[in-house]
Amino acid sequence: MTTTPASDAPILVAFDGSPAARQALAVAARLLVPRRTLVLSVWEPDLAYATTAGPPDVRMAPIVDPAVVLDVDRELRRHAEHVSSEGAQLARSLGLDAEPLAVADAGDIAQTILDVARERGCAAIVVGSRGLRGLRARLEGSTSKGVLKRATCPVIVVHEDGEDG
Repeated sequence: MTTTPASDAPILVAFDGSPAARQALAVAARLLVPRRTLVLSVWEPDLAYATTAGPPDVRMAPIVDPAVVLDVDRELRRHAEHVSSEGAQLARSLGLDAEPLAVADAGDIAQTILDVARERGCAAIVVGSRGLRGLRARLEGSTSKGVLKRATCPVIVVHEDGEDG
């Protein structure tokens, strides 16, 4: 872990390009300018394997062309790099000293965000919340809740416009 004086420590903004993430970035700029900012996009490696896997009770794994898996991984990484660059450009237009950062998920997006924040000595984390409810929230999980529950630094959760409380 990098030890940086709190006044010099960057903030980390989790950014996936969604309206909630864009709004979180705008709020961070209003509250935290001129703070150094990491705009983080997380991508999931080996997604091609995960999407072709059969039911858990089937013992035989489907055959997946390794070249296809590599192509999908490269495209996911490229997309995450593009999204983080786009977010950093937006952050700079809002007055933040922003650096794009794309990182492969190690299994849990919230934990990946927390790990990057810890490794980079971040003073705070900013995340957007889409406000999913019911079954969809249970199926998709909540990155913002996961970050909020486990963070050791301050977390700002910004709700997407139009979301009720």
